[in-house]
Amino acid sequence: MVTDPIISRFEDQLKHDGGAHHWTMAAAWSPERQLEALATADVVVCSSLGPEQVAAASRLKLVHVTGAGYDRIFVPGLLPGTLVANTFHHARPIAEHVLMVTLMLSRNVIAADRAVRGGRWRTIATDPEVPFHPTLSGITMGLVGMGSIGSEVARMAGLLGMDVRAVRKNPAAGAPDGVALSWIGGNRQLPELLAASDVVVVTAPLDSSTRGLIGAAEFAAMKPSALLINVARGPVVDQQALFDALQSRRIAGAGIDVWWASPADGVLPPAELPFASLDNTVLTPHHSGHARITFERRAADIAANIGRLADGRELINVVPRVWAS
Repeated sequence: MVTDPIISRFEDQLKHDGGAHHWTMAAAWSPERQLEALATADVVVCSSLGPEQVAAASRLKLVHVTGAGYDRIFVPGLLPGTLVANTFHHARPIAEHVLMVTLMLSRNVIAADRAVRGGRWRTIATDPEVPFHPTLSGITMGLVGMGSIGSEVARMAGLLGMDVRAVRKNPAAGAPDGVALSWIGGNRQLPELLAASDVVVVTAPLDSSTRGLIGAAEFAAMKPSALLINVARGPVVDQQALFDALQSRRIAGAGIDVWWASPADGVLPPAELPFASLDNTVLTPHHSGHARITFERRAADIAANIGRLADGRELINVVPRVWAS
């Protein structure tokens, strides 16, 4: 049973193995109809599965999340033998997004675009208040988290000559293959990373230890010229502290691709504070990883795992239930 509307658009890739599986494409169904169908599902392919849905799915063998995050799966309610698996392939497009936003903010692209559209020609040749651009090779990037996304951001930033540093839960693990870091520390050394960085990129997953990880004290530790880019989850960054830091110019700018609420709440952008009123932000609708190839490869992973499940073979990307709980 597939309830995720995005991955449903890749139905051909999901079914490409030709196996004798019965597929229920239920993304467009009403919640009531989905609940009824969950009772007969062996596998649910979804982005979220709440307590009521988990209770209805009494014969589940596998919950296959359609992305990396499984924080919207009610794991404690699943039967003991039910597997949870996820899939990735979004690191490269997100890394490209991070570099794009870094350039947009450091080169004041939005302000320059707005000025030209308004009939004003402001350059270093016409206005001494216009700053010179930095180059990426002169920028220090600090990564909060070194999973697949952080590693790809670090790799690409390093290829462009940036000085890349990071903190991670286990600094003894060092840098991933193909990634050169000038410094790596543990999470307790976050203030040291923040003080040294021109761009701080948040890629750490959301859990009880990272909720509100970047707050007022962390913004106080950053350079006034520094930028923050969050491509993790909104609540990893304290919303009020970020707004205050931007409004007061305690930091120079921010790129926000992940938010603190859902657009379904009727507020755009989905936040309690008016980030859209600030001129030192790049705001995007959680789309940094939305490259077509991301979902083609995710669909292939899901199809392969369903094939493995049917054949009794070991699955890939299984989430440890203790960790997920």
